[in-house]
Amino acid sequence: QVQLVESGGGLVQAGGSLRLSCAASGRTFTSYAMGWFRQAPGKEREFVSAISSSGITTYYADSVKGRFTISRDNAKNTMYLQMNSLKPDDTAVYYCAQGGVSSAGTRSRDYDYWGQGTQVTVSS
Repeated sequence: QVQLVESGGGLVQAGGSLRLSCAASGRTFTSYAMGWFRQAPGKEREFVSAISSSGITTYYADSVKGRFTISRDNAKNTMYLQMNSLKPDDTAVYYCAQGGVSSAGTRSRDYDYWGQGTQVTVSS
């Protein structure tokens, strides 16, 4: 079955950086788009970033554009989210997701499988 395992979360001061990883197994990684979503306490899950199966097309939420960079290593079946200039508002559980097609989407319903999430906490 499909497994998505996130890692790399933690506690960081405002202005700091973290790199999240999402290791995928169970399906042909190179065939599917991948995405990152996050959910802060008391808020709905929101889109962060997405990448097409080839890695050529990427999308970002306006709130993270210019600070976060999504990438994937198809040889390692792994997706990454480099997060720089972190703000307290970035505090959330971050989830990776795998879509059902090669093109990236920005909606939760574009994704078939989800990881368990990794906590990111940014202190002020």
